[in-house]
Amino acid sequence: MKNTSNFERVTEQLFSHLVSGERRAARNLVDTVYEAGIAPETVAKDVFWPLLEMVSSLYRKDQITQLSHQYATRILRMLVDQGQARYTQRDERNQRICMFCGPNENEELAGQLVADLLEADGYEVTFAGGGVANDEIREELSQRDPQVLLLFASSAKDAPFIRELIDGIRENGAYGQMQIVVGGGIFSRAPGLAEEIGADVCAASPSDLLEKLVSERKVRNDRFSAVASRHRRVA
Repeated sequence: MKNTSNFERVTEQLFSHLVSGERRAARNLVDTVYEAGIAPETVAKDVFWPLLEMVSSLYRKDQITQLSHQYATRILRMLVDQGQARYTQRDERNQRICMFCGPNENEELAGQLVADLLEADGYEVTFAGGGVANDEIREELSQRDPQVLLLFASSAKDAPFIRELIDGIRENGAYGQMQIVVGGGIFSRAPGLAEEIGADVCAASPSDLLEKLVSERKVRNDRFSAVASRHRRVA
């Protein structure tokens, strides 16, 4: 069950259930995967996430109907909710993440999946979803002082708002060592966009995000420590 071909087979079967609206069959299939000893976090990252991207892509290209899209996203939301309850909760990292996403349903679901995985991995997460004005986001950052601002977006329409938000944050200069992390479909489809709009980190998937939050935070902390040490020597 742990090899790639088995995951592909499960993904193919589950996709058929999703677009057909077969809730019970989808639930039973996923329960079988859990019973085979596969960690629910692995199922979320290696089955649910690719399926969500697949459904989003096919719908965007008019290759599945609106009915199939709505069946799929609603069943996936049910499965994500049920899977989250099975996650192993790791020790707290004492790091706060403020997370927002684009306004459509797929982005909300992607954000929820990621927020659940981050919480299980020990982060303190607030997730407001989509449709929050940039000035409200900046005010929230001032109040919560997070280590990470995480922005998920799948639509090209979201990019100008994210750029405006990041520009405002950079101009303000009041957010210290906060990392700005972006992810989602638009950043996968447009290589270089994340760097162009001023993000510190771009994640292609939940697994990539979890790894980069640790590795890039260490690099950033080491960089700030080196700068602080130089300043102390000069003083």
